[in-house]
Amino acid sequence: MEGVAINEITEAADVGFGSFYNHFESKEAIYATLVESVFEEFADSLDRLASGLSDPAEIISVSVRHTLMRARREPVWGHFLIREGFSARVLTLGLGQRLLRDIERGIAEKRFVVADPFIGFLSVGGTVLTAIAAELNFVAPGAPAAGVLKELGFNGEHFPERTAATLLHMLGLKRADAEKIASRPLPVVEAAETAQ
Repeated sequence: MEGVAINEITEAADVGFGSFYNHFESKEAIYATLVESVFEEFADSLDRLASGLSDPAEIISVSVRHTLMRARREPVWGHFLIREGFSARVLTLGLGQRLLRDIERGIAEKRFVVADPFIGFLSVGGTVLTAIAAELNFVAPGAPAAGVLKELGFNGEHFPERTAATLLHMLGLKRADAEKIASRPLPVVEAAETAQ
């Protein structure tokens, strides 16, 4: 919670500043509510998007791509996810819990070849959080250090797809298969969910 301004929390939660003081005892209380509601709702929406998918690799790909795309659309949300992704709650709530579930399922179905689900979770989750930071700092239009990518000879094109493909390859898929899965059209997001 250190370094988090109340207005950052209220903005991410879409709660008025006055409402904060009327309904929450402290900054920590609104932050806990924010984490539970915003990230759980997003995790639920990812589960709905992936409900028609049976391949754990495709589920991971869809989840990674949508997460990066939302962070790009909503930078405050992305910054909160980075902060929460390194908390002690990461394995017991929302996105982290479901990522671990999907990795364990992929291992059980012999789709992923990582021997250790926890290390697989750390690798995928850590890369997603780093990719969000890169998206916000280097890739997104108007990013503070957007010129650095060009100076280094890199580009941000198809960033969510490239990230998902790399993660699937790391989980044990052949590179061509990982790239094919990561470039498939995404399931359609319901109109009510895109407003989140």
